[in-house]
Amino acid sequence: MGDQEISERYLDGFAGVLAEVATTGRRLTREELKSRRSLGEQAAEAGFGLRALVVAHLAAARAAWPLGPGSAESTLAALAAVEQAVDVFAEGYERAQRLTVRREEAARREFIDDLLYGRSDLGRLAERAERFGLRLSRAHAVAVAEGPQAYGEGGAVARRVETAVLARFDSHSILLTTKNGRLLCVAPGDTDEVLSYFARQASAATEGGRVAIGRPQTGPGGVVHSYEEALAALEMADRLGLPGPVLRAADLLVYPVLARDRQAMADLVQHTLGPLTAARGGAVPLLETLVAYFDSGCVAAEAARRLSLSVRALTYRLERIHQLTGADPADPAHRYMLQTAVIGARLLDWPDQSL
Repeated sequence: MGDQEISERYLDGFAGVLAEVATTGRRLTREELKSRRSLGEQAAEAGFGLRALVVAHLAAARAAWPLGPGSAESTLAALAAVEQAVDVFAEGYERAQRLTVRREEAARREFIDDLLYGRSDLGRLAERAERFGLRLSRAHAVAVAEGPQAYGEGGAVARRVETAVLARFDSHSILLTTKNGRLLCVAPGDTDEVLSYFARQASAATEGGRVAIGRPQTGPGGVVHSYEEALAALEMADRLGLPGPVLRAADLLVYPVLARDRQAMADLVQHTLGPLTAARGGAVPLLETLVAYFDSGCVAAEAARRLSLSVRALTYRLERIHQLTGADPADPAHRYMLQTAVIGARLLDWPDQSL
């Protein structure tokens, strides 16, 4: 980008107008201002820097400045013309830049939507992905973070997490964005440290929010598959009350397997836990007892603490469950069936939802 090129393309006629203004004292006409604004837009679209363009205008003004003594009025008129010309030129330049940014944002959002919903032709999607640093022929994994409120693109939380991640890792192969109020990070499948770091930063930034990491998946459709796994893990964790700020879909594979045959699971829940509905107070207190008992590793004292009960009260509840169902939670031979039924009840939202 040379000064001569700038002068030839974006300062044509400027010196003549300035000389005429200095002589006559007139202001720039509407057409002259429109022309300068249009040239500013063209310069932005061509990729020229605004600083160099302003310097070129000032240099042209100095070269065209009338020689010899002149009135104060002509000098002020010339200065006003330079100010007007540079101002409208910069206005056009900035307007073009804003339009470019909006077009880039729209293109990026369209790409992200197509990437996460799999709506675009996969070959075309792979070509577009390279523009954003993703090579979809590689395996990719997606981490999804959600918090107590929705997070938007460019918001304070999204900027904080993005700044932290990109300051530590190579930004060329990482895509950070938002979708449906959640924060997302897409990274190559062999860079687990990126997603782990994103998860820690996102959990902290969302004030205890939860993050799920999908398994690495290969090919143009791999990103959407990993994204869907992460979403399913978040939903599963919410329904089952799973602990921990960071969840990995690979560690939760047993739950989709259990939920795959809904009718079989419903039959197991009804057969195993259905008798609990005959208890005083219904099935919910006893079901909560089983949840706490199994979640605490079948340690009665810990389960009682979680339920704010005495150990004696907890033991009574376990005995009542044994009486009603015929299955003893403390007996390893019965424990697996009961625990699987409890998981099924939580997946099916029983007894709030009828089976």
